[in-house]
Amino acid sequence: MLDHVSITVNALEPARRFYDAIMQALGVPRVWVTAEGIGYGLRSTPDDDGHTYLAIYVRPGVVADRRHWCFRAPDRAAVRAFHAAGLAHGGRDDGPPGLRPDYHEQYYAAFLLDPDGNRVEAACHRAEA
Repeated sequence: MLDHVSITVNALEPARRFYDAIMQALGVPRVWVTAEGIGYGLRSTPDDDGHTYLAIYVRPGVVADRRHWCFRAPDRAAVRAFHAAGLAHGGRDDGPPGLRPDYHEQYYAAFLLDPDGNRVEAACHRAEA
């Protein structure tokens, strides 16, 4: 459903450390970095439109108001790696890795707050391998 998303942060360096770590845990490459922002993932093209792209932009003074972005994880191990990487790189726990049966019986997810308080999640819909 989503083609691309932008998240705003107050300072780029703490965000870069955090998002580099969680995106690497999910297997998503960083594709650019400038003084104003960072990009992850792949942009869709006319011949290959099944990608999602994430941009992180610096906007000093931004206030996180519990915005929530969920990233697809290829398996439950990636969800756990996402959570551990985020905690090790300036994130705060907002829900440890585990099943969330209120969504469905195999919904496995973890929640973090990035250094600015934006809420991010990694979710896997598959059973444990």
